[in-house]
Amino acid sequence: MINSPVPSGGNEPPEAERVDEIVRRGPRGAIVVAGIATAIVIGMWYAFYFLVYLPCGVIQ
Repeated sequence: MINSPVPSGGNEPPEAERVDEIVRRGPRGAIVVAGIATAIVIGMWYAFYFLVYLPCGVIQ
C-alpha cells in the first residue's frame, strides 16, 4: 500500500523519534527561502528607486 511504512534495517530509530528530531531542528529552509525572497524584493525596490524614480528629477 502507499501508506505502509518502509521496512527498516533494524538499527534505525523509530519513525516517531526521527520526526521529533526533524521538528527540533526547526524550519531553517523556510526561513532561508523567506530571507532570499525578502532580499530580492528590497533589491528590486532600490533598483526602481535609483534607476527610475531619481532620474525623473524633482516634481514641481
